[in-house]
Amino acid sequence: MGQRTAIVIGGGIGGLTAALALDRRGWSVTVLERTAGPAPAPASGLRAQTARPARSGAGIGLAPNAQRALDSLGLGDAVRAMAAWQGAGELRLPGGRRLARTDNAAAVRRFGGPVMVAHRAELLALLAGRLPDGALRTGAAAELVDPGEPGPGGRPARVRIAAADRATGTDGATATDGTAATEEGAGVPAGADEELTADLVVGADGIHSAVRRAVFPGHPEPRYAGFTAWRFVVPAPDRPCTAHETWGPGGLWGTVPLPDGRIYAYATAAVPPGGRAADDERAELLRRFGTWHRPVPDLIAAADPATVLRNDVRTAAAPPPAFHRGRVALLGDAVHPMTPNLGQGGCQAIEDAVVLAQLAAPDADLAAALAEFTRQRLPRTMDVVRRAERLGRLTTWRSRPACALRAVLMAATARLTPDLALRALDGIADWRPEGPTYAAGTRGTRTAAQPKEHE
Repeated sequence: MGQRTAIVIGGGIGGLTAALALDRRGWSVTVLERTAGPAPAPASGLRAQTARPARSGAGIGLAPNAQRALDSLGLGDAVRAMAAWQGAGELRLPGGRRLARTDNAAAVRRFGGPVMVAHRAELLALLAGRLPDGALRTGAAAELVDPGEPGPGGRPARVRIAAADRATGTDGATATDGTAATEEGAGVPAGADEELTADLVVGADGIHSAVRRAVFPGHPEPRYAGFTAWRFVVPAPDRPCTAHETWGPGGLWGTVPLPDGRIYAYATAAVPPGGRAADDERAELLRRFGTWHRPVPDLIAAADPATVLRNDVRTAAAPPPAFHRGRVALLGDAVHPMTPNLGQGGCQAIEDAVVLAQLAAPDADLAAALAEFTRQRLPRTMDVVRRAERLGRLTTWRSRPACALRAVLMAATARLTPDLALRALDGIADWRPEGPTYAAGTRGTRTAAQPKEHE
């Protein structure tokens, strides 16, 4: 049997991780990314509403479960080198009062490893840089034509790239001879559609996935979760900031230091969907959060208005029938969009990718592997979706009596349970893939069994 082929539709964190994991398992992989060049993908559950300038971006939390998954690909050390330990974290009120506190020592005790934070664009660049030359095709908006049928004699899956979306290569450059600029499209006239076949198609095309609609046309679209999010990154401030999340009436603010001293900030507010600031989104943040405790107003003032991302937050409206159909597997936001309240959107996509590749060994029965992928991933990820949504609803409380009661209960619980902020990740952050990881030893101590970097 010849080398199996896979097409990954979507070059976000889940798609690139899947491509890399499949490549390590012996598959020939092509990633089709619709954007013409690298750009930070929206966080899980977030629907982009503003253009993403080159300087924009956001952070991503990597809990121990995601780090272990990346360890299984030999990427753990590289990710930890570019990420920052989250260190001490606080839960506060808008006036500055601290309700709860935790640190990474507690995370190591509870989950066997720390929580780390990286810049999303840098993680994407790391993943893309480990793929074989020519595996990533940008400017290629792909359409699933036929999901195919696995098994002996089954037909392959078919994917079409429209001519208008096929004129750029991995560097975004247009071919000078009027043909596609990538090796896969070489010789295909620029005016003609290109069709590819594969043994496996991975739908990793985000929260409004066209692949999901193609394989499950009757499944409901993700629904608005009741709040909108803003995100931005600013240069290192003059005074260091402690990571914190501040809960106020109808919304929250988060501050997370990045490895190089920059600050990743995020905020949410319970507002109608589809809104836009009349002036700019930084001004909107000042109106909503400018009177909150420091360093909140200072960080907003330091933001470039052009780099502030505003997104409606959406979540899965219902569990999908499966995570696969025919020769197609769905992962990440394409199949289980979730609110960002647990910081697990990207982490669950990374888990999906590693599990899929482990099951789809080159000599495995693909139909059985995909059925097992659904069996393992659907209940786990939908549980995370529900837990994140419940936590998100707590942040939308608006009435002052309700918010005061919430603060009293959280402070009292924190006194009785010091690791309160971590309890929400029980059964999630302690997940382990097959094979040894950095957390194979006691309390997250690295051992000789940890995979080395892939050469």
